Amino acid sequence: MLGVVSRFQLLSDAQWALIADLLPVRRRGRPFSDARMMVEAIVYRYRCGIAWRDLPVVFGSWQTVWTWHRRLAGNGTWDVVLARLAAAADRAVELGWSVSVDSTFARAHQHAANI
Repeated sequence: MLGVVSRFQLLSDAQWALIADLLPVRRRGRPFSDARMMVEAIVYRYRCGIAWRDLPVVFGSWQTVWTWHRRLAGNGTWDVVLARLAAAADRAVELGWSVSVDSTFARAHQHAANI
């Protein structure tokens, strides 16, 4: 029987194993948010292109997720997480390197050029 699959669980257990050692662990003091849930929420936000406030409630408080992302990005951890996941996907030939280019432009009246 297959386990329950959620649309909110984006990382496989193998992917999680690659990055788990990079993330903060439970400590004394304030209640600790689940590291995997925080990473899943960050990935979900990037995947959907939504605002932080629009994160589904299944991930908990959007402010907590935002704080995690800010800290991980600020100290360089997020860059290492992404590099590890991308390298593993590239080795497994699961990474498609496609590029999307948008050539949209807007014309202005000739007299608007100097404004």
